[in-house]
Amino acid sequence: MTSALFTPLKIGSLTIRNRVGMAALTRNRAPGTIPSDIMVEYYTQRALGGAGLIVSEGVLVSRQGTEWPHAPGIWNKEQVTGWKKITDAVHAAGSHIYAQLWHVGRVAHPEAPEQKLAGIPVYAPSAISARGGKFRHIPGQPGYVTPTAVEDPWTLVAQFKEAAVNAKEAGFDGVELHGANGYLIAQFLDSNSNTRTDQWGGSVENRSRFGLEVLKALTEVFGPNVGLKVSPAGGYNDMGMPLKETLDTFNYFIKESDKLNLSYIELVRYMVAMDAEYDGKKRATIHDMLESYHASVKNAKLFLNGGITPEEGAELVASGKIDGIFIGFSWITHPDLMRRVEHNKPLDNIPDIKHLQWGKDESSFAIGYTDYPVAVY
Repeated sequence: MTSALFTPLKIGSLTIRNRVGMAALTRNRAPGTIPSDIMVEYYTQRALGGAGLIVSEGVLVSRQGTEWPHAPGIWNKEQVTGWKKITDAVHAAGSHIYAQLWHVGRVAHPEAPEQKLAGIPVYAPSAISARGGKFRHIPGQPGYVTPTAVEDPWTLVAQFKEAAVNAKEAGFDGVELHGANGYLIAQFLDSNSNTRTDQWGGSVENRSRFGLEVLKALTEVFGPNVGLKVSPAGGYNDMGMPLKETLDTFNYFIKESDKLNLSYIELVRYMVAMDAEYDGKKRATIHDMLESYHASVKNAKLFLNGGITPEEGAELVASGKIDGIFIGFSWITHPDLMRRVEHNKPLDNIPDIKHLQWGKDESSFAIGYTDYPVAVY
């Protein structure tokens, strides 16, 4: 039933061994923003478990842009050295790994430890706060604040490019631009969070400019080994536009991105768990990702993400509707996920919800991270 997933696929200059990628998953095991040794074990487990392509957890391109405690960065040599241990281990285990480059924009908080160390304001396209938020690692657990509108977005484009240079030095096979989930790229795209009147805001073309310029900068470093992740339905982090505006914006952005010779474009479909409710109404603009955007992808490989089972993914791949899938949550709980799929073993590990992201208590980094059992083969 899943044989379609077990054929190699060329993405960019690489050939990955199967059609199932491990999606980026925030795990909070990098104290002081430095990748830790237990992260080497975590990624190695999943490479040995058969992931065709691993996309790292979100990697911060600068101290400004921090939402979570213990999230890794890639702006200094110590971080590069930590990531090099991980990429070497993943390659030795037979897999490939992209770094997901991440800046959270307006959903950072000025009192977060790393943000305070940055010594600069929380930047976003416009001085418009997201609704909601709950910073559990800050006293009083505050919500989101009004950000400072970045004066010159080119400075942020430069940060992404420098991060890509560092990612290459760290041995990553490519980079994925995090354009989903209401973070900085999505904030520029969405007319509710971007009300600029200069070349970076207003029209669909102008709101798309920032993401496109970042992608161009990344391809200058990695050539065709650049992926893009988008979640047009919105919802999370107070994202969402009316349907026609959503379709117009993301079809334009995806079409223009696809002209840049990217390795893949990853569409994240609507998920209830990633939606938010304000004033008694859900925030997302629910629509079908493949029906809405499939025709806009003509060059890059097309991946789908969002609660997809291996069986559903195999059917979509076999039908030619997509080239591959990304699975997230099940990779957390099943380090040998693709071996299980290949040998028809159930995905039956129970998630340790309390310890998915370190920082909710003071337990060992290993708990809920590297302690999930593999199946008996």
